[in-house]
Amino acid sequence: MSATQQKGRTLTIRALKFDPQSAVSKPHFREYQVEEAHSMTVFIALGMIREQQDPDLSFDFVCRAGICGSCAMMINGRPRLACKTLTQDFPDGVITLMPLPAFKLIKDLSVNTGDWFAGMTKRVESWIHTQHKPDISKLEMPIEPEVADEVFELDRCIECGCCIASCATKVMRDEFVGAAGMNRIVRFMIDPHDERTDEDYYELVGNDDGVFGCMSLIACHDTCPKELPLQSKIAYLRRKMVSVGMK
Repeated sequence: MSATQQKGRTLTIRALKFDPQSAVSKPHFREYQVEEAHSMTVFIALGMIREQQDPDLSFDFVCRAGICGSCAMMINGRPRLACKTLTQDFPDGVITLMPLPAFKLIKDLSVNTGDWFAGMTKRVESWIHTQHKPDISKLEMPIEPEVADEVFELDRCIECGCCIASCATKVMRDEFVGAAGMNRIVRFMIDPHDERTDEDYYELVGNDDGVFGCMSLIACHDTCPKELPLQSKIAYLRRKMVSVGMK
């Protein structure tokens, strides 16, 4: 730890302020000065600002542990979770905060990711499709442990929106399903409980608003706070969909 961090330093937090529901509000940055503490996160700094300087500042949080995804925002130009981002990682002590792009702005740093993810869930039909009628008196159909691990790995998505906010295609195509949607598709493709075929999935994402709209810049992979294997899974889905389209 540097001598500056041992003694504490003054951080400059620049947060975008804007209320789209107000007729007089205009987008602008407001600067706040915060005394840094050891292992301080951006979330802690924002909490101090709202408690001590600006109770009107809006941002989202629930778990404060990198699980709920609510506190995702643009931190110095990169989508991150405020609760997992340490202020000490910014040597100059200046941190600029903006709301995630690609989602409807609620106010200041707060955006509505819920509507987008709900729409995506319906679009990719994010539920098990099967003709099998469950019988609670019997054990579930067993699957191989390595397959279960792979499914659980993709289920770790916390729907924070970082992958969507970092996606260049999403900026150009409002209906683009994004990495979160493609990750969800692959999760069901590899789940043996789901009886859909590759042709069925092609109908959902086999177009430019689906897997073929991805430019493979892989910013989604780079910004995912849970480090999901988005790059390999998108490539897997693309190979599957190409094989269907060429039939």
